[in-house]
Amino acid sequence: MAPRKRTGRSKGSATIAQVAGEAGVSPATVSRVMNNRFVGADEVAERVRSAAAKLNYAPSYTARSLALGQTQAVAFVAPDLRNPAFQAMLSGLSATANEDGYRVLIGDSAESALEEPMLAGDIRRRTDALVLCAPRMAEEQLASLSGSLHPMVLINRKASSAAPSLTVDYRAGIEALLGHLYELGHRRVAYVEGTSQSVSNQYRLQGVEAFTAAHPDLEVLRIPGGVASQHGFEAADRLMETGATAAMAYNDLVAIGLLGRLQERGVRVPDDISVTGFDDIPFARYIAPALTTASVPHEELGVQAWYRLRSLIEGKEPGHDMVFQPRLEVRASTGAPKRDTTHPVSGFLA
Repeated sequence: MAPRKRTGRSKGSATIAQVAGEAGVSPATVSRVMNNRFVGADEVAERVRSAAAKLNYAPSYTARSLALGQTQAVAFVAPDLRNPAFQAMLSGLSATANEDGYRVLIGDSAESALEEPMLAGDIRRRTDALVLCAPRMAEEQLASLSGSLHPMVLINRKASSAAPSLTVDYRAGIEALLGHLYELGHRRVAYVEGTSQSVSNQYRLQGVEAFTAAHPDLEVLRIPGGVASQHGFEAADRLMETGATAAMAYNDLVAIGLLGRLQERGVRVPDDISVTGFDDIPFARYIAPALTTASVPHEELGVQAWYRLRSLIEGKEPGHDMVFQPRLEVRASTGAPKRDTTHPVSGFLA
């Protein structure tokens, strides 16, 4: 029995030369049509597209990138993608970039100021541009790398480089939380800090200093912490030793860890101690008690990052830098103190 003649091709098996032969044009013409760079007759372009469809031709993404000098991909590097705040930024960036035909490659520096520059440089070489989110590296290193990382947009960090930046007024956010606690009657408050590499933690501390300077009857105690729920859980015992009637956590994840350990110890929130977070991640309103926090529009940060990145890729002005103002969200985790909180000492305890 004679072998059965094949009448079709598997998807993507045709070559550009076969499409050119089917359409009666050169391979270069096929390339220009498929890359939307053909300026000839519409009839020729339609003939090429019909031939490509007939042969199930799928252009090589790698070849297209080499021809155009672009990858149609951008990078997003963050210090910890387990944090829902960074996930929301990535979501906003990815959704908006996809609308313009761009993919987003992701890098996680795992809070390492040492690994971050190498990761950023490596992923930038594979993409057309970079969004560097909350970088942990020193200012001098960031400035020295900015030329090789360009085009780049910074989130949660300003630099001396020309890179556009999108930041959050963390100082104003922490002052709003302190103002809320102060109005409730708290005069001894503990702040569970973030990592020492975090610039946003430094801004929070500036807000604490400014508020206590204006309210000398308020004492704020500093407790070493971190960025994850585990760090809040581990800080809870030291928090209870301070006698503070309220605790402000570096972010919502740390606050959730605090709540977990306090509940284990039988400490009632907010009856025995009030707790606040920062960020307003989705879990914040659904835990018990719902968390008072400073709300940040993280997804919009990602959206705005793409708009500026796209302008840079196209050689246009990226638009002005933006500073987002957190919004105070008062929920069930804060209340008036239940005992006398008058203390004559105001300031920081390391």
